[in-house]
Amino acid sequence: MIRIMSKNRLEAFSDGVIAIIITIMVLELQPPHGTAVEDLAGVLPGWLRYALSFVYVGIYWVNHQ
Repeated sequence: MIRIMSKNRLEAFSDGVIAIIITIMVLELQPPHGTAVEDLAGVLPGWLRYALSFVYVGIYWVNHQ
């Protein structure tokens, strides 16, 4: 027997999937190894990739709502 998911249940499921995706993305961030501004340069590309990915996933989530 095939059961079709209701619209509210499908939205709740996809919200959960998006929340998990954002959580996994945060786990990839690395802190700077020191307190100087120069230490930030080593991790800045990863943080910028995270910010861009977060915006992309956020836009997808808003459009899906």
